[in-house]
Amino acid sequence: MKISKKSEYGLRAMIYLAKNEGKVLPLSDISKKEKIPFHFLEKIILKLEKFGLVKAKKGFSGGYFLAKKPSQITVGKIMKALGENQPLVECLKYFCPKAKNCLAKNFWQRLNKAIESVLNSITLIDLIKER
Repeated sequence: MKISKKSEYGLRAMIYLAKNEGKVLPLSDISKKEKIPFHFLEKIILKLEKFGLVKAKKGFSGGYFLAKKPSQITVGKIMKALGENQPLVECLKYFCPKAKNCLAKNFWQRLNKAIESVLNSITLIDLIKER
C-alpha cells in the first residue's frame, strides 16, 4: 500500500492545526512550518474544508482551524477526505467474475478491513500525544 503525497501532507497539516488548536493559522505558516508546497496545500485544505474537517476565517487575520476537536478527527476521516478510501486491490472495488472461486479475495477483504480499522481508531489527539 502506498500513501499519496496529498495524504501525507494533509495529515501533517492536520496535526499542525491540532497542535495549535484554538488558533487561526494562515496557510503560509502551515506551509513553511511543515515544508509543504503552498499551492499543493491550498488544494488539500479545500478538500479538508469541503469534508468538514477544517474551517476558514476570512479577512486580515484569516486562516484555517480545525472544525472539530482533535479527539473527533481520525486519520481515516482525513484519508477519506483526500480520496484515499479506495480498496487495496481492484477486485474489491468492482464486481469480479472470479469472486466466487477466488481464494485470495477473503485475504484482501480482511486486510482492507484491518487497515480501515487502524486508520479509524487513531485520532489527531493520539498523534500529538505520542511525542
